[in-house]
Amino acid sequence: MKKHKKLSVSRLVAFLFLLAMACVWLIPLAYGVLTSFKSEMELMTSGFKIMPIEWVLTNYQELLVDNTSTPLVRWFLNSLLISVSHTLLVLCVVSLSAFAYSRLQFKGKNALFSFLLATMMFPSVVNLIPLYKIVDILGWVNTPLAMIIPGASGVFNIFLVKQFMGNIPKDFDEAAQIDGASEGTIFVKIILPLIKPVLLVVALFAFTGSWNDFLWPSIVFNDIEKMPITSGLQLLQGMYAAKPTLLMAGALIAIVPTFILYLFAQKYFLESMSLSAGVKG
Repeated sequence: MKKHKKLSVSRLVAFLFLLAMACVWLIPLAYGVLTSFKSEMELMTSGFKIMPIEWVLTNYQELLVDNTSTPLVRWFLNSLLISVSHTLLVLCVVSLSAFAYSRLQFKGKNALFSFLLATMMFPSVVNLIPLYKIVDILGWVNTPLAMIIPGASGVFNIFLVKQFMGNIPKDFDEAAQIDGASEGTIFVKIILPLIKPVLLVVALFAFTGSWNDFLWPSIVFNDIEKMPITSGLQLLQGMYAAKPTLLMAGALIAIVPTFILYLFAQKYFLESMSLSAGVKG
């Protein structure tokens, strides 16, 4: 009985803690959403009120329709192109790399993989200057390639997929080889279907990471028309610093894709917590 009571108290404390954390995250978000539907005059005169007195769409209209100096729609489409292309490239590179490290045998495999893991110890900001020099030499400055290709071979993603793939019995490979299947056939027809859950998680990480990246696009883009939405919002803040309702509307437009993605992919994110989730039986 005491043990049951202690367990109930622990669960109650955990629930209250998680509820408090949810409120810390949700209340500012809710305030931002509601503020984007207020007029500038109402925000200035009504004080701190959560709900709008009069719901208006003028902020969204000014950003999406009546605005040529800050082309938010163009920035949104630029980010969508960059993030989708980057995600597809990441899936190709990561899945093939993980397959090589997990299933193939070649000289120096373990040493090379250990070296890759060691690179995770260095902060990404260390690479900014040499990476920019490389991008500049290749002529990728102010082009989507500057964001699509760098970072495609993320070490953490390779490690995650390799660990997941390591739980798939190699008996599958041997049975397929007996039937005359090549390594490519084994990868496409056996391994890929089994690692679908973890690849979806990698896609989630890659898309949101590319979409939310702020520092790198601010360095490699200076053409307003070619900017992604994150660096565009910085420009928006400089131009409309005195219009918080407009800034709220722009920020909310920017988070729509990642919000939808998390909404539909949360099941696969939870599955990734168990590296053997993709193997049945």
